[in-house]
Amino acid sequence: MQKILLPLIFILFNSLHAQVLISPLDAMHEHYGQTATISKKNILLSRTKHTKIQTNAQTKLDTKIYRIFTAKQGTKILGYGILINRKVRSQNAVVLYVIADNILKDIEIIAFNETHEYLPSKKWNVQFQNRPTDKLLRLKKEIPSISGATMSARSITDASRIAFAIYNELLKGN
Repeated sequence: MQKILLPLIFILFNSLHAQVLISPLDAMHEHYGQTATISKKNILLSRTKHTKIQTNAQTKLDTKIYRIFTAKQGTKILGYGILINRKVRSQNAVVLYVIADNILKDIEIIAFNETHEYLPSKKWNVQFQNRPTDKLLRLKKEIPSISGATMSARSITDASRIAFAIYNELLKGN
């Protein structure tokens, strides 16, 4: 029994561990530097904010709870990271949207629980760089789809609009 159980636990641990690609804190330090102070805060949207953000994002919000990372150098805010967890097909993908000065600087895929053949490439992710947060991104318009991974592309693009709406409603001007 033990001979069967140990390999099973090893395989299960490796498959779960392989799904997390980078920690959100490491991603924030990559974008804002190792000397930046990164803090995290969970926000719970009120019914009013939830409705407003959902309307502005033009997509359904799956939750009212979001995690916001703030990068500071001393007292100066360098930027934010907004963590969005969305279902792709049957599993979730977690993406960090790095925003500073009203511009989406980059996206970082934190975890991807679907088959890795549906994982968007770094080359595709580059399309999100330096996008103003006041322009909503749409798949097949501003962002081209990925052949064979349309659901991943749609999930990440829709989540960008949620990140923009959260930023514009709660963080812009701070």
